[in-house]
Amino acid sequence: MRVAFVGKGGSGKTTMSSLFARYATTAGPVVAIDADINQHLGLALGIETTPTPLGGRLTEIKDYLRGDNPLIPSAAAMVKTTPPGRGSRRPDLHDPFFLDTFAVRDGDLRLMATGPFSEDDLGVACYHSKLGAVELYLNHLVDGPGEYVVVDMTAGADSFASGLFTRFDLTFLVAEPTRQGIGVYRQYREYAAGFDVPLAVIGNKVQSADDVAFLRDHVGDALLTTMAHSPAVRAMEQGRPFTLGDLEPANLAALGAMLAAVDAQEKDWARFARQTAEFHVKNARSWANRATGLDLTTQIDHEHAHA
Repeated sequence: MRVAFVGKGGSGKTTMSSLFARYATTAGPVVAIDADINQHLGLALGIETTPTPLGGRLTEIKDYLRGDNPLIPSAAAMVKTTPPGRGSRRPDLHDPFFLDTFAVRDGDLRLMATGPFSEDDLGVACYHSKLGAVELYLNHLVDGPGEYVVVDMTAGADSFASGLFTRFDLTFLVAEPTRQGIGVYRQYREYAAGFDVPLAVIGNKVQSADDVAFLRDHVGDALLTTMAHSPAVRAMEQGRPFTLGDLEPANLAALGAMLAAVDAQEKDWARFARQTAEFHVKNARSWANRATGLDLTTQIDHEHAHA
């Protein structure tokens, strides 16, 4: 199952991603992906080794994923939205190319990252060019039951700059009990409308029953659970030793509710395939055909089974 964490900058999105990724390892293997420009997920997970950036080796990733797909003659003819077809490589969660090249392992958890801006990127590149590596990975990934991909996304509505926001079985929007936090939820809900994006709100930094009531009044049934202000989490953020056993019982139960919600989702491969094709056609006609000098809409293999 693929899980995205989104929310306002400063909402605790990265911390919640790290806590959920740790918790999900109790149920199965986890690949956590830092797709936020600030690149703090490894720090939150207590992983000191920096992964090889996905965004820095995009051509290599394209060459691997295209395999011998006859519709994609070269990496140059492949863009972030390119869908898999017959002959494409379809990695699973244990694929050695991705795990050996790009992942840092900590038990049953592997961390991958898009990578930060390089010196050459400053002033000339958009961060979404790096996110294209994650989008291609998820376009081609075949994940199975009891396996989890946890992605710490860019903050706010910036996630909508590509079709990446449709690549998840469930999206958790982390919201503080404030007008700003609710505002981001409303904006995300509005943009996601019509795309069949399952969305649940996680209230974070909750300090009272009034905070819970505030969230419930503004998001209604979308509020799945809440995380109370946590001395254990604050200690973790300060770099002190941390295990899930240090969490307060109510916060541990909140993580359990999140995992149960993810496991209850049905994998909708038909939606993934349909939306992958739709966004590829949209990008091809908007900019990619012009950039490559090719008609990339012909890359869609209508006979290919997505999973």
